[in-house]
Amino acid sequence: MESPPKTASKRLMTPTKVSSPWQGSVMGTTSEFSLTTSCDRSALLCTSVIASQQAAAQQTEIRKALASIQETLGRVGAEFATDHQRIAALQERLEEDRFHLAVLGQFKRGKSTLLNALLGEAVLPSSVVPLTSIPTFIRRGPVRRVRVVHRGGRTGAELSSNNPDELAAFLTQFVTEGANPNNIKQVSHVEFFHPAPILHNGVVLIDTPGIGSTFRHNTEATLNLLTECDAALFLASADPPLTEVEVDFLKKVQAKVARVFFILNKVDYLSENDRRVALDFFREVLVRHGGAANATPIFATSAIQGLEAKRTQDAALWSKSGLAEVEKHLLGFLATGKTRALQEAICRKVHDVVADSLLRLRLTIRSLQMPLADLEERVRTFERKLKDVEQQRVATGDLLEGDRKRLASVVESEAERLRQKAHRHLLAVVRECFSRHRDNCDWETVENALTDGVPDFFEHELGEILRGFSDQVAQTLSPRQEGIDDLAESIREAASGIFDIAHQKRERSATFAMTRPPHWVSHEWSATLGAIPADVFDRLLPQPLRQSRLRKRVMAQVEALVVRNVENLRWALLQDLDDLFRRFRSDIDARFEDTRSATLGAIRAAKTQRAERQDLVAKEIVRLQFVEADLQGIGDRLLTLIPR
Repeated sequence: MESPPKTASKRLMTPTKVSSPWQGSVMGTTSEFSLTTSCDRSALLCTSVIASQQAAAQQTEIRKALASIQETLGRVGAEFATDHQRIAALQERLEEDRFHLAVLGQFKRGKSTLLNALLGEAVLPSSVVPLTSIPTFIRRGPVRRVRVVHRGGRTGAELSSNNPDELAAFLTQFVTEGANPNNIKQVSHVEFFHPAPILHNGVVLIDTPGIGSTFRHNTEATLNLLTECDAALFLASADPPLTEVEVDFLKKVQAKVARVFFILNKVDYLSENDRRVALDFFREVLVRHGGAANATPIFATSAIQGLEAKRTQDAALWSKSGLAEVEKHLLGFLATGKTRALQEAICRKVHDVVADSLLRLRLTIRSLQMPLADLEERVRTFERKLKDVEQQRVATGDLLEGDRKRLASVVESEAERLRQKAHRHLLAVVRECFSRHRDNCDWETVENALTDGVPDFFEHELGEILRGFSDQVAQTLSPRQEGIDDLAESIREAASGIFDIAHQKRERSATFAMTRPPHWVSHEWSATLGAIPADVFDRLLPQPLRQSRLRKRVMAQVEALVVRNVENLRWALLQDLDDLFRRFRSDIDARFEDTRSATLGAIRAAKTQRAERQDLVAKEIVRLQFVEADLQGIGDRLLTLIPR
């Protein structure tokens, strides 16, 4: 939502006519950059459309393969239930892929109007006064529905309606300063479900507080959110030019998200010549001051024209607004790229599930075919191998406990470092407050200064700690994950060798990483010093002595303030660490048991069947061989869908 900077921003420079030395990309304009002709833009859009069509065709083939696997596994026994579940989970992952695009923009740049145009109707409130710091997550839904989420995760008010005015009025109650001053309603974020075509294929638009939020620490929360997004869309306009606040924010954005794309809005107010000048100036500032690459695309748009085009269903005006190219190229191309990467990853995982199912089938067939005495001897050999592997798994668990303790000590060290840094920072805030107000400084003045400084400081420090800590966790657990992969592979390899079955080596799991979908975290940092009753004796003292006593009291309270905030952060990190290791240990145990069941379980089930229904063994072998052939065919087809 749009909101102004807390302090006045200074313009970098006044735009002047410059010659462009860059071979960049500018869409929605006839400027003198590399994409200067309709032919160039058509080729770019054609490439995007072709890539999207190819991804859609690939998606269809993968869906068919997954459905075929489920049908084939349904023809065998309940011992394949785990493989059923793994395929079902991959089907869900394929259908629920998300491309998270954060939309950033300063107050009065037209961000709400742009989002409304992309959605096709004015459902997000747009105001001439600043909105609050409440982010809105806009994702696909069959009906228009708004859900308010309060701090702590509690779900609040909801509204389903097809009336844009009604939806905008409902949102206004929670995301505007007039209806929710200083966020007294304790709203964390808003979820908006909408059937707009642009949200198909998993696109999620995130309307962030962004630049110049009413609360400065929300800028840090926005930056922390960006590390989990796939891309960011940075909105500016020709009047006024980019400010120092925006450029400073942009530099931080570039370090948080891999892909940032730019929109120069409100170009409908400019003549063709002024538009070229504005675009040249915009690119010059982005490259020289904002850290952008020379070839970064810039989309020249008129959000208000785009919204009117959607309202009147005017295709020509939609194209003229520049938003047709944003929709087709930027969102379509990027979402398609992520989808293709996901499709490849899922194909590889599905192929591994098929390989596990084939191993189970072949072990069952071999166990039904070979003489019982031979089978018994091979089972004993395999069980001895499993005991060795079990000992290695237990040793891995012991190593994990040591890893957890070492990382917990890292948390303690970081907490102590933060404690010292926070103490220095807040004391500096207090000293500066006393220096600025001199003899007029009182308890309320100091507390107001800390209310401004505490959230901003701790939100930034939290982001820095989490990024460094996540890297350390990944470096610690990745080798453990590889070790478990090797243990599972050793079980399969042993089963294949002992029972004379061709072994198909599985790929290693992806490198461990602490990942999660983008979400907004609204922390309640303590900035209250605590009430100190007025002392009658103090009022009788001279002003210098009274100020000295106030300073000592404040300094003592600052220490308590630091301890409260740091301890809350320390406790949360330790809880998250313990939870992470519990889940990781549980995953290890589950993977080991699944592999054990897929091998020894299949062999024992075949032994039981031979003992109970020897007369049906021959028919069962034939039936399982047909299932094996069908699964092998699906596996071979999957290989053709994986890029080489």
